[in-house]
Amino acid sequence: MLHLEKAFMEKECSFGGKIIILGFGSIGTGVLPLILRHIDIPKERVIVVTRSRRNAHIAEAFGVTCIAKKLTKENYFEELDSILEDGDFLLNLSVEIESVSLMALCAKKNVLYLDACIEPWAGGYTDTNIPKADRTNYALRKKAINLRDELRKDPNIPRPTAVLAHGANPGLVSHFTKRALLDIAGETGRGGGIPERQEDWALLAEALGVRIIHIAERDTQVPLVPKRDGEFVNTWSVNGFIGEGLQPSELGFGTHEKELPRNGHRQEGKEAPFLYLDQPGIKTMVRSWVPLVGQQYGFLITHDESISITDYLSVKDADGSTRYCPTVHYAYHPTDSTVLSALELHGRNGVPQETERVLTEQEIEGGVDELGVLLIGDFGTDNTTGIKRNAYWYGSRLSLEEARSLVSHNGATTLQVTAGILGAMIYAMKNPSLGIISADDIPHEDVLGVAERYLGKVFGVFTDWTSLSLRITGDAALYSRDIDPSDHFQFKNFLID
Repeated sequence: MLHLEKAFMEKECSFGGKIIILGFGSIGTGVLPLILRHIDIPKERVIVVTRSRRNAHIAEAFGVTCIAKKLTKENYFEELDSILEDGDFLLNLSVEIESVSLMALCAKKNVLYLDACIEPWAGGYTDTNIPKADRTNYALRKKAINLRDELRKDPNIPRPTAVLAHGANPGLVSHFTKRALLDIAGETGRGGGIPERQEDWALLAEALGVRIIHIAERDTQVPLVPKRDGEFVNTWSVNGFIGEGLQPSELGFGTHEKELPRNGHRQEGKEAPFLYLDQPGIKTMVRSWVPLVGQQYGFLITHDESISITDYLSVKDADGSTRYCPTVHYAYHPTDSTVLSALELHGRNGVPQETERVLTEQEIEGGVDELGVLLIGDFGTDNTTGIKRNAYWYGSRLSLEEARSLVSHNGATTLQVTAGILGAMIYAMKNPSLGIISADDIPHEDVLGVAERYLGKVFGVFTDWTSLSLRITGDAALYSRDIDPSDHFQFKNFLID
């Protein structure tokens, strides 16, 4: 039994309906103890629906019913319609079940909803009959936004709150971005008061001169048993990582950018700030920076926040054109075992390995997950040290040991995700009639006030690092590269060719 301070045990809200957890992998098993700890609900009103009984013993140990049922495009409506009732909450942590179809069902039934990413039906990430542009997170998100707009037209349909894509990233990183903007404003004296509306946040980012935002993450956790040949090892869903890794690499493309990358394609018109590359994210790498190690290489894997943060921080002119927005994308360096797994996946031409292993907290020797946002711009000079402030990283550094001490069935990676889910669930329960919303639409302190007790060290730090740092030493001095030495904000300087 964990012995924790009162703040870690208090109920944040009560809930009168049922909570149905759809999917029960590493995130589902990790969020269940947090739900029972912080939401006042009898365990009899929490139900797990999952495709297999692999983790059923965990649910049953908490006194929670677990139903083994594989949901498909053909049977999901009938199966869930018999379970969901007015006032329930559907927490969707599944893969290969379309999020938009679930949200439409929840709207019809007046059921609250949250997912950790916007999922298509099985094959939606890799079906070669689907155009690449339609396999992106931009396309998935647009489908969800279209549903939101349709529901708003019909006054006879309830508008239960449905939170799109809210875990750690996407999710917490949107709230970290707002904290980071306020920190930079405080240090530089730029910008006005605390923004209240989307337009105000976008104007603040523009005033601060934010050019680029990396969701910059480093996971150093080490498994007790090394990765074996023919095995994909990860600290969270293997299917989820492979699925998003095989999608086209994707980013928000800032208004400061001079040229498209050679295989880049805009999603909309000539000036639209949403871009995908004609290559998978798991084969696309960029330079980035985290406090833990400094400069690093990371996978530019598509994530919903690359689109949502770009959209949220866009400043529009009167004619509707985008005057300002930053370049936004993921820069992910997972565990060494996952990097090796990804390299092996490359050698198999994207065919998944025969076996997979999601590391539980008991299978990890140690390490940390450092997840944050790196805001890059010209933020002046530190008056004390004289060092240039070229970027500001803000986020969470959580160790395996800390995660184990706080809650069961969580490692460092999963607890950052489940804490974000918990914070957003509680916000939805307290604000149950908002319709479909994104993480960026939620007041950041409402979520962080719940989540950050589980995030280890939450901090921010300036750095003088740029995309051109270390480019005149090592292999960069031996080989020519297509870079723009006059402008370190250009995406081509970050992209590893």
